Amino acid sequence: MAKKSSASSRRGKRISASAESIFSRPLNNQQKAVPARIAKRQATRQDTDIDDSDIPPLTDEQLSKFRRAPKVLIAARLDRDVYDWLKKYGEGYSTRINNILRAVMSRAR
Repeated sequence: MAKKSSASSRRGKRISASAESIFSRPLNNQQKAVPARIAKRQATRQDTDIDDSDIPPLTDEQLSKFRRAPKVLIAARLDRDVYDWLKKYGEGYSTRINNILRAVMSRAR
């Protein structure tokens, strides 16, 4: 007799997407519902029972130490069609390259 899988361990539906579809495909209803659900939760103030009184406020000196990781200026050679595709979505194509590489990097870990 085969073991019945638990509902809590059921795998989610695998979604395959190309990099182009990430930028050009509109959100589906399930994806649109996520920000609406978060906004509804924030509107009802469901997190008001969190006690943060034991957290001391940050000083100006502490806040001044927070910095983003420095960027490294590089020169990269891209195929013309890749460059054109990145530019097609407007300004910020170097940030777009960084975001794509970061997504690939996080999947490889």
